[in-house]
Amino acid sequence: MAAAPASSIHGPSAPPANMFDTVPGYEGTLAGGGGGYLPPPMPSAPMPVPEQAPSSPAWNIPCISEDRAREAFSMYVSSKCCYSSGPVKEGVITNMEPFNTYRYRLETFMESRSTEWSHEPYSGQAVDAGVQPAPGPWQIGAQAPAFFQDHKQTIKVPYTSSVKNCHTCLGMGRNPCTTCAGAGNKPCWVCNGSGYRQSDNRCMTCNGRGRENCSSCSGNGSCQCKTCHGKRQLLVFINLTVKWSTGKDDFIAQDLSGLRVEKLGNVTGKELFKDAQYMVYPVRGFPDVSVAQASERLVGDHQVKYAQTSRILQQRQTIELIPITKVNYMWKGKPYVYYVYGNEFQVNTDDYPATCCCSVM
Repeated sequence: MAAAPASSIHGPSAPPANMFDTVPGYEGTLAGGGGGYLPPPMPSAPMPVPEQAPSSPAWNIPCISEDRAREAFSMYVSSKCCYSSGPVKEGVITNMEPFNTYRYRLETFMESRSTEWSHEPYSGQAVDAGVQPAPGPWQIGAQAPAFFQDHKQTIKVPYTSSVKNCHTCLGMGRNPCTTCAGAGNKPCWVCNGSGYRQSDNRCMTCNGRGRENCSSCSGNGSCQCKTCHGKRQLLVFINLTVKWSTGKDDFIAQDLSGLRVEKLGNVTGKELFKDAQYMVYPVRGFPDVSVAQASERLVGDHQVKYAQTSRILQQRQTIELIPITKVNYMWKGKPYVYYVYGNEFQVNTDDYPATCCCSVM
């Protein structure tokens, strides 16, 4: 272990700008005290092999029953405090139209790395800067979570630790008290500094002095430095932040049901196709051309968006068939519509006819 370098009490404190170039492998990545994401090494895994998607155009999810549609509608209305149950109990279903739409989803699980200078109060920790070359940002081992599980880990980079005077207190260990501006006392809050309360009655709070000791610094005029905790020196080192995250994009094939596409974001459907590997190849042979085109576009987009700043660990693409039932019903002589969709039988209606006037303040 290298000994802590001697530091002048009034010498430089924080890592100077030219210090950023003294750690081989980290040149230019710490400008301004914090760096952006570091480019990953070139991938060594083999290129993906094309996967043939199912080609049968006969997929179809049967329309739900009237009883199931009413049950879903009833549960939806009961969850709304301002909806009365009249349309559920008295409404007459006149027609139910089934629609099925495809959802293509591409997920990219990736690892990104960034570095920044960090520090902590120096209390005799190991000082290893210069003992041997620091490992590169992508040479440091990190335990990745399961695929598609977001996580973040911070690692102190070996052989980058050195001791510097605290930049906040300039190596003094204390800073002037901000409450009393370093005076150690302040005007008495009872007599406002006069020393008297009424006429000639001496103020008992300050014993007639007109001032009282500052409670923040106990009358010392200074407080322990919050940066170095009074140690005067800081251990300065490079922190590596490793972040695992999932980029996700969806494509919904256009359907004629009238249900807004954004409503389908939180429901599931019947999984028709799934492909997971280091890097996926665009879907081929799918009967809906728009899905195949979306796959081609999104796979390319993810490469452009993520490969330059992150290391791709796994990709996953799926195609689902999401059931949608459009329910037409009559209530009090007028026609209305609601939708039941997804495996969860979610309900949406934009024109529910029986709402009260309650409001949330």
